[in-house]
Amino acid sequence: MVPTQLRAKIVLERLSWIRQMIANIRALPLGSRAEFTEDPRTPAAAESYLRRCLEALLDLGRHLLAKAFGRATSEYKAIAHELQEVGVLGPDEANLLREMAGYRNRLVHFYDEVSVEELYEICTKGLNDIERLTQALVQWIRTHPEQINEAL
Repeated sequence: MVPTQLRAKIVLERLSWIRQMIANIRALPLGSRAEFTEDPRTPAAAESYLRRCLEALLDLGRHLLAKAFGRATSEYKAIAHELQEVGVLGPDEANLLREMAGYRNRLVHFYDEVSVEELYEICTKGLNDIERLTQALVQWIRTHPEQINEAL
């Protein structure tokens, strides 16, 4: 794979999606675990928003690797390793992204093992980690404007 440039449209769409999913989660009733579980649709919505948010974050990382570095990754967990290897993420951030990729896989493949309690914990305490990783990718992009293709 040959490096080219990041497509601004894809970057902006993924960032917008991440932000919207986080906003949707924060708009859920998160005041207490009882409030979160009162309506069974709330945990289901939280799970959907969280999964889609993580997928958008990982897809943004995959796009960055493919376009800026010419590196293809087929598995979500590999994205974290590759982003660290090329210097986009530090070790702590890469480990966090690897954990998020694993959790996304749990949401998709082991959905029956995901508890309402852990969803509540992530929705109330884990969104800052997603924002931190998103910001790390944005920071790399901002410091490498030559890597952006503005064409539609």
